[in-house]
Amino acid sequence: MPRRIALALTTAASLALAAAAAPTGASAATGADTGRAAVERALTYRATAPFHLHANAVRAGYVPDKYCVVDRAAGTGALGYPHFNHAYDNSVDPSKPAALFYEDDGRGGKRLVGVQWLVYDRDQNPATDDDRPSLFGTAFKGPRPGNFPGQPVHYALHLWLWKKNPKGVFETFNPAVTCLPGTTRPPKPAA
Repeated sequence: MPRRIALALTTAASLALAAAAAPTGASAATGADTGRAAVERALTYRATAPFHLHANAVRAGYVPDKYCVVDRAAGTGALGYPHFNHAYDNSVDPSKPAALFYEDDGRGGKRLVGVQWLVYDRDQNPATDDDRPSLFGTAFKGPRPGNFPGQPVHYALHLWLWKKNPKGVFETFNPAVTCLPGTTRPPKPAA
C-alpha cells in the first residue's frame, strides 16, 4: 500500500510540474492568466494526491455517497461516487474542492478521478449570475437549482484531474467513467 501512495504522490508532483510548465487549454481559450491557472492546478494536484488512498479522503471529512451518479439526460458518462466535504462549500481555493469523485477500480476499491467546487448563488435566483466565480481561468457553470432537497441554487466547476475526459477537462460528466450495474440511485417512482 505505501508503494501505491508513493507512486500517486510522484505522479501528482510530475503532473503538477507539467501543468506549471504548460498553459492549460481552458486558460488559453479564455485569455486568462495561464501562469495563475497552472499554479492553481498544481495546488489541486498536490492537495488531492493523498486522496488516491480512499481512507485518507474519508478521514479528511469527505463523506461518500453510496450511489454512483450517471448522466441520465445524455445516457452516457458519469460522475462516479461523489464524496462531499460541506466544510468546503463556497470554497474557491484550488486546494479545497467541496467534492471528490471516485470510480470502482475493478478490485473492490475506489479510484480518484475528479473533483468539484460548489459555490452558492448569492441571491438564490437562477436568472441572475453577477456573482459567478471562476478558477483555472474558467467560469463556474450555473447558477442551477439544487440537486437534492435543501441544496441551494449554486454554481459548480468540475475538474477531471485524475482521469481524462474526452469531452473536456471541465465538463460535468465524463464518458470514460462508468457505474457498475446496481450501483446507481434507483429512479424515483412515478407520482
